[in-house]
Amino acid sequence: MDRVAHIRAKLQQALAPARLEITDDSHLHVGHAGAAGGAGHYTVRIASARFYGCSTLERHRLVYRALSDMMPQEIHALSITARTPEEAGSPTHTT
Repeated sequence: MDRVAHIRAKLQQALAPARLEITDDSHLHVGHAGAAGGAGHYTVRIASARFYGCSTLERHRLVYRALSDMMPQEIHALSITARTPEEAGSPTHTT
């Protein structure tokens, strides 16, 4: 399973997202010291009902907790946008 698929599976299991987009940005960081060991840079845009009542920090912690066993060996950096389904303003789907 590739890393994006692994990230997707973990987030789907932990947070049951209504919407999930994952982008591998590793190619933008070639030569970066943190990526030298092979860990990647990813952007995660996620909408989940689990985020209701959570601050931005709490939402990010939920994402990091779901991916904790992949860090830092497989994931060096994450850019996270975490919203409720209503805040995301889009129909339910995952890509």
